[in-house]
Amino acid sequence: MEDLRVGVAGFGAIGRSIASQLAQGVEGIRLAAVGVRNPDAPPEFDWQGRTPPRFVLLEELEPHCDIVIECAPAHLLPRIATPFLKAGKKVVSLSSGALLGHPELVDLARAHNGQILVPSGAILGLDAILAAAEGTIQSVKMTSRKPLKGFVGAPFLEKRNIDVMSLKEPTLIFSGTAREAASGFPANLNVAVSVSLAGVGPDKTLLEVWADPGLERNTHHIEVVSDSALLSMEIQNIPSENPKTGRITAQSAIALLRKLRAPLSVGT
Repeated sequence: MEDLRVGVAGFGAIGRSIASQLAQGVEGIRLAAVGVRNPDAPPEFDWQGRTPPRFVLLEELEPHCDIVIECAPAHLLPRIATPFLKAGKKVVSLSSGALLGHPELVDLARAHNGQILVPSGAILGLDAILAAAEGTIQSVKMTSRKPLKGFVGAPFLEKRNIDVMSLKEPTLIFSGTAREAASGFPANLNVAVSVSLAGVGPDKTLLEVWADPGLERNTHHIEVVSDSALLSMEIQNIPSENPKTGRITAQSAIALLRKLRAPLSVGT
């Protein structure tokens, strides 16, 4: 079996972390190309003695790859995903919140036998929620708490002139649905959208968001009531170089890639 040719779209903290792990070698997987703004001036990076991948524009990744991992700003998802889906290929989306604003991407995948994959990322329990959704889920509530710097630049706060860095105590800054959170916090709360897609949908998944100056880790707590199980789950993520995203996000993408080639696959 030939190696799976992987493209990484975006080379920020998460893209670099994924590239670093692929450069160390993953059986059956090869980093074929990286999508950047300026391929003529590729960023400096330690490829650990291995041959660097090809650097291309985001929209030029598809001919070089079998699958692409989107690790770019959420608004770029259609630009990255469309060529792959039209070609019947797979797209790993880390900006799951952007999918709510672009349902045409799901239609495109369906029409061309492509597939959009949403890894667990910085959240836990999606396999259990998916299983519960095969029966009846009565409710899903999620509470997210993050350090202040993890919310800087969020449109929801900017529109309300909320200076999150001035907060001196834990503060509830949002209460609503996962869909509302996706538009208000596009870089912060993809985890809530992933939970909603696994369970009862973005309009029925309830979310509270707290900014806490005393925290160093992004913390998410999920409560699910269903006819098959009562789920109570919490994860504390160590932030990556980008305080809005946990380190485990990149590792989750690598785990998904391994699963695509593994002779033994564990988990739903």
